[in-house]
Amino acid sequence: MDNGLTQAQASELLTQLAFYSVWPCVFSAMPVVKEVFEKRPA
Repeated sequence: MDNGLTQAQASELLTQLAFYSVWPCVFSAMPVVKEVFEKRPA
């Protein structure tokens, strides 16, 4: 996100990872992403 990645793009990345990798990995990453989103300005 320091290089211009938006929150919408990061969310889309998780969606793509869910389909191309495995769902449990994405579910493990979601709390971390949520924490990052909460700490950064929108």
